[in-house]
Amino acid sequence: MSAYLGIDIGSRAVKVVVLDGEGHILARRLAPAGYDGPAVAARLVEEACAQAGVVRSEILFSMATGYGRGRCSVADAESSEITCHARGARFLVPDARTVIDVGGQDSKVIRIDDAGRVLDFVMNDRCAAGTGRFLEVMAEALGLAVDELATLHAQAQSPAPVSSTCTVFAESEVISHLAQGVPRADIVAGLHAAIAGRVLTLAERVGLEPVLTCTGGVALSGGFVAALSAAARMPVVVSADAQFAGALGAALLALTRLTERR
Repeated sequence: MSAYLGIDIGSRAVKVVVLDGEGHILARRLAPAGYDGPAVAARLVEEACAQAGVVRSEILFSMATGYGRGRCSVADAESSEITCHARGARFLVPDARTVIDVGGQDSKVIRIDDAGRVLDFVMNDRCAAGTGRFLEVMAEALGLAVDELATLHAQAQSPAPVSSTCTVFAESEVISHLAQGVPRADIVAGLHAAIAGRVLTLAERVGLEPVLTCTGGVALSGGFVAALSAAARMPVVVSADAQFAGALGAALLALTRLTERR
């Protein structure tokens, strides 16, 4: 069997996807990046190969992306996060024309064509506001786990405003809301609305065209997706594999690259 490998070494998590020669997903693996993302990637590659039922010699080409792509010793080549998320998002949501990726340390808005090629993009990597790290900090201030936020969001009655664009000041706002007795559910809804607003401010620079999809770990937060949909005034289509979009796109590029060489 011939197979192709995509590796996404992000700031918070490492994702690996294995495809067969027809572009079907054979395996996917995910783990926290920890302090040594490339080492985690090497371990996940072995796990993914075992899951897919292939040996390393059957991996014809591998592509890395993400923050740690330059240090990935198990990849044959590397590609940008923008290109990989565009390709992966288009595979997962074929009608997608705008991709919003909210990762651990940055957020990106990408306009794509019907083949998943990048038409335009904008990226925020200078501030934690509007990222997964922002949600982690706020969840900690609320005494919650990140995966509890979506459940609480659904219970909100009146979202509490969080106006600061600085993570430190926003945390102070959260603490102030708690001191005033504001329900945590309302604070969570306010936080999701704040992130959605910041991402859409970014999106204004490239424009929003439906179909809108979201990738990255934050895309799996139903509360954030609901807030984003409300702010954008359009549905947001999210695949169950949204967190693997970067790795999937890298694997698709690996498949395309080797096919074009033949």
